[in-house]
This record gives sequence, C-alpha cells and structure tokens, in this order.
Amino acid sequence: MDIIIFTHPTFLGSESMPRYAQMLQKGMLEQGHSVRFWTAKPFFYRIPSPRSAKKWLGYIDQFILFPIIVKFQLLFCNSKTLFVFADQALGPWVPLVKKRKHIIHCHDFLAQKSAFGTFPENRVGTSGKLYQAFIRRGYKKGSNFISISQKTQNDLHHFLGRIPKVSEIVYNGLNQTFLPTKNITDVRNEQSTLLNIDLSKGYILHVGGNQFYKNRKGVIELYDAWSKTIDNPIPLILIGSEPTQALIELKKKSAKAKHIHFCTKVADTTVQKAYQGASVFLFPSLAEGFGWPIAEAMASGCPVITTNEAPMTEVSGNAAYFITKRPSNESDLKAWLQESIIVLDKVVALSIEERQTIIDLGLENAKRFDTKKALSHIEEIYSKI
Repeated sequence: MDIIIFTHPTFLGSESMPRYAQMLQKGMLEQGHSVRFWTAKPFFYRIPSPRSAKKWLGYIDQFILFPIIVKFQLLFCNSKTLFVFADQALGPWVPLVKKRKHIIHCHDFLAQKSAFGTFPENRVGTSGKLYQAFIRRGYKKGSNFISISQKTQNDLHHFLGRIPKVSEIVYNGLNQTFLPTKNITDVRNEQSTLLNIDLSKGYILHVGGNQFYKNRKGVIELYDAWSKTIDNPIPLILIGSEPTQALIELKKKSAKAKHIHFCTKVADTTVQKAYQGASVFLFPSLAEGFGWPIAEAMASGCPVITTNEAPMTEVSGNAAYFITKRPSNESDLKAWLQESIIVLDKVVALSIEERQTIIDLGLENAKRFDTKKALSHIEEIYSKI
C-alpha cells in the first residue's frame, strides 16, 4: 500500500499524537508498505510576534496555507493511495480527501464534549466552541474510522449522528517496554537516589499532565485526606507536567506537603522504574479516551486504583480497584474523599499474597494491549479500505 499519514504539526508541541503517528509509520514500514507524513509547516508561525498571536498564525499555516499545498500534492497521488488521519482533531483536513480512500483514527472526544458543556471542570469560551465545531464539520465528512476504545467509538457515533461505513475498535498497544521487577527493594532504592526522595517504604504514584480530566487536583486532595489518617504516610509522586500555580497552592495547604513531590522532565526509563516500585498507581481520571497509564502500570506489576467509569473500566478489566468519579459539586467532595480513602488504605495495606494476586490479574490483562497485534489489526483494516 501507498500510505500518507496526516499528523499534527510539530510546532504545536504535542507529544502523544506524533508518537502515535510514528508508531503507525514504523509498523506499516515493517510490513513493507510505503509511508509518508503530510503536515503543516511553520511559515507564518515563525514570524516574530507576541505569544497571544502565535496560535492564530499557526491557524493560517494549518488551515489556509497547508490545504493549498495538499491540493497541489494530490495531483501526483494515484487513486489507490490511502490517506490516514492520525487523530480526528485533524478533521479540518478530512474534506480534502473525502472522495479518496481514507481512514480516521479517533482517540477521545473530550474537547468536543467540553464545547457542549459536558464537563463543568472545563469551561470553553466562544472561540473554543467555534474551533471544535470547525473540527467536527471536518471529520463528519469521513467514511472510515478506527477508535481506540468502545467509549470513543460510542462518542464518535454520537457526534456523527450515524454509523459510518467502517467503524472498528483497535486497542492501543503499549509503545514502550513495561515489565514487572524481580526486586522491588532495589528499584525503590534506585528511585530514591535518582529523585532524591526516600522511597524505600514505597510510594503512591500518579502519571499525567495538567489537563482537567487527569484530575491531579483530586489526586492531591485524596492523598491529603488519606495522609491525615496515617502517622507516617508513604510519599505521593506525581510524574508529568510542571504543576500549575493552583496545584502548587493546593500542595502547600496540605498538612503533609513535604511528602508530595512533583517530578517533571522525567526520562521514559525512570517512569518505567517508577511503575515497578510504586505501592499503588492512583489514576482517578474524570474521563479518558483510553487511559494508557493504566495498562502501563499493570504491565509493570503495579496495583491500580482508577475511576469506575468507561473507558477506565474497559482498560482495567477485572484487574483494578475502583473509586467513583470526583464530584464537580464541591459540597459532595467530603463524601467522595471518605469513600476513596477506604479503597486507597485497603490497597496500600494489601498482604503479600493479596498484592501478588492483583498483580497477576494486571499482568494478564495488560497482554490485551500488544502493539504488534494492534498494528496487524490496523493493517487489515487499511487493506480492506
């Protein structure tokens, strides 16, 4: 096959989507297919300007200049070329090839749902709503889709208002090597030295950015409430983006602030070790498209606590402990904390045998998320189209 993958411009600073596109490229190249990337280049974006203007200059590159370039390049593409959109957020480009062979990968519709006021935690302004409508008008012109979870597929069908010609589900494959450790003591000692934190007795781990749905606020609130019930609580490690000022202030208010640690610019190998050494992986997301860290933690032999809603339940299977979603109504927060503390305390206090049982369930569950199997399934769908 001759495959052209539309992907996000590098100047947008996204990491997960380019990584996903590179996984597609590598997998299809290994199967002997021809693969090229098409994306907008930073022409207007390079113009020296205030930060507030950069977004709009980037829009000119993406939605005015790039479509002109694509229309010219299409003159040299044969009728059998398959056009792959690595993300449905690239919807504005879909009409350019809607009459050609194409497929759209769908990850999550959280931004789309936010524009409709689904999440009180993430208010969207008028310009944001118009932008999401622009994206939606684009991908609705598509005919063939691959979703990363049943939840994402359900959301896709809702926004399309129809069942498309092709609508398949292919679970994400783990794009790094995650393995359980044979000696958790050594891992914790190694992490203690690397992060300059005493982690010898274990720690609670969270991995994620500052997006509203990652619920870092809820992680800190839950840890703070739980730590008040313990004389000497194990630390909380939050690996990911630089914390917002609001998160920093929330940490300062905690009676156990010295036990809360934000770790940024952490290497992939360190994240892998962090999963291995954690007492529990705490992932109380408000929503997800898939929830990669759940599978990563399980594949690393780490017990998981996550939210009892799809797709977290879909990814976790029967191998996690569940808590309810953090309420948007602050008056209900106390009850949520009390309920969640019980679960967290239970997992931290697991016996060796109980811990091994949940680890074994997690390792078995994580086998579902195999990159080679995912790419093989994707290739079959590409070929069918």
